[in-house]
Amino acid sequence: MAEYSSTSPYFKTEKFGQYLDVMTPRRIPRNRDDKIYEIQQVYNNRPDLLAYDLYGDASLWWVFAARNPNTITDPVWDFITGVKIFLPKQSAITESLGL
Repeated sequence: MAEYSSTSPYFKTEKFGQYLDVMTPRRIPRNRDDKIYEIQQVYNNRPDLLAYDLYGDASLWWVFAARNPNTITDPVWDFITGVKIFLPKQSAITESLGL
């Protein structure tokens, strides 16, 4: 089984042969430098586009749900226009994920 990259939400989840264990969530800690952002129409149901525009890496789409667990339960379908979320800074993500 291929290893997951350090940007994957599955990076810390145990593997048993070809199967994954129950997902071990990755945490993105709160930071007082986090910005409040209202999701714009262009990013409606597209956290990958916002991740690419902010961090230069679409594979970090899951970071928004990890940082905003009380607002975003489903990382795609809850990512809708008008919802206000906290955006972690690039440096916080780099540190949290060990990039």
